Amino acid sequence: MAMLHLLGTGAAFSASDRTTTMLAVSGPGSTVVVDCGGDVVPRLLAHRLELDRVGALIVTHEHADHVSGFPLMMERLWLAGRARPLDVYGPPPAIAQVRRLHDSFDTSAWPGYPGARYHPVPLADAVPVLADEDWDIVGAPGEHPVPALALRIRDRHGGGVLAYSGDTEPAPAIERLARDADLLVHEATGDAPGHSSAADAAGLAGRAGARRLVLVHVGPGQAAPAEAVARARHPDAHVGSDGEVMAF
Repeated sequence: MAMLHLLGTGAAFSASDRTTTMLAVSGPGSTVVVDCGGDVVPRLLAHRLELDRVGALIVTHEHADHVSGFPLMMERLWLAGRARPLDVYGPPPAIAQVRRLHDSFDTSAWPGYPGARYHPVPLADAVPVLADEDWDIVGAPGEHPVPALALRIRDRHGGGVLAYSGDTEPAPAIERLARDADLLVHEATGDAPGHSSAADAAGLAGRAGARRLVLVHVGPGQAAPAEAVARARHPDAHVGSDGEVMAF
C-alpha cells in the first residue's frame, strides 16, 4: 500500500510547528519527494524513509519555499553515502532555479558526489511526469504567479490515487486531475492571488469527487484547524500536520 508522508505543511511563513509544504510518497521500491523548500532530509529521516530509496524529486514551481533547500538536500544525500544521481522533475523555470541554486556551490572536489539529472516537464493537461515500477505520475498546470505544476500520483501496485494541487487558485485543470482521487492534498493559504482558501479547496474536491481532503500550505494567521475544516464543508477533510502519514 502506498503511503503519503507530510514532511511539511506550512506556507512560506508559518507558525513554529510547521515547516514549508513538502510531501513524500513511499512504495515497495522507491520514495518520491515533492518540493524541498525546508529541511527535507531530516524530515525524511524522521519518517524513517531511507535516503537511498529516494528515486526522484519533483519541484512544483520556482518559489523559494519550494526549492531553496535543494543544495543542502544534495549535500546531505552525498554525506549519507548516496552514489547515484537524483532525478529532478518540474516546470522548466523551476528546473532552471534549482540548477542555479545547486551550481552556486562548487561540488567539483567532493569525491563520489552523485549530482542530479534534470527533467523539464511542459505544462499541459495530463502531461507525463514520471513512470516507474511503483508510480504513474502525471501533471497539470496550476494558476499561480509563476508556472506551477499540480500532480496526480497513482500507485501501480494497489491502484490508489493521490492528487496534489501545488500552489494555485482553484483551476479546472486541477479539478480534472483530481477526478475520483482517493486523497486530494490541496493548499489552503487563503483568499489571495495565486492561492486558495479552505472553502475553495473543498469546492474543488467536491466537484472532482475526491474521497478525502487534506489542507496544507497553512500560514500563521489563518483560521484554527477546526474552523478551517468547518469552512471546507467536505465530509472527510482535515488540516494536515507536519509528520502525519496516511495510506492512499
